[in-house]
Amino acid sequence: MTALTASPTRRVMAAVALAAGATLMLSACGAGQISQTATQVAAINGNQATSGDIALRNVHVVYPNSEEFSIEPGGDAQLAFTAVNLSESKSDRLKDIKTDFAGSVKIDEKDGTREVKPQSALGAGNPDVSVPEQAPEHVSLIDVTLEDIREGVRPGLTFPVIFTFENAGDIVVQVPVDAGPTTERHESEKSPDVAEGH
Repeated sequence: MTALTASPTRRVMAAVALAAGATLMLSACGAGQISQTATQVAAINGNQATSGDIALRNVHVVYPNSEEFSIEPGGDAQLAFTAVNLSESKSDRLKDIKTDFAGSVKIDEKDGTREVKPQSALGAGNPDVSVPEQAPEHVSLIDVTLEDIREGVRPGLTFPVIFTFENAGDIVVQVPVDAGPTTERHESEKSPDVAEGH
């Protein structure tokens, strides 16, 4: 009776083949899968869009926090956004902002400017508008007011706003409205009594 023994070369080749197969199997485990973190975005109130070198971020209507602003039809609302110029060499300039959901759009440059220098930003809306990657001196602040707003400018809804830049051209953003610090609770006969049993 003869014993079947594999030569050392065959054993090494078999081990290499098994290791290669295991590597291929393990590397294919995630193929075709979408990781949970791949589609996560920053926790911000607004929408975003990019065209050319201009990246619009956190575009939203600020929930009124003074008597000067209102989201009732006919009122004035404050538009907030940050426009980042991604170019390393070319400036751009905000020429206009338009929407059919307001009678007009007023842009007040205050002490800022509509020019967006390379690797800088233009911000509007909140006094704390900032771009994390940029130093504060690289953010120019302006005020943008939607005057005589129309029906449909409400928390939970979006409406189109067109930003026009000198180089980047028109950028259309579906703009949401802040929900505000408190949301009115609507109750009906079917609403549970949350106070019971607690």
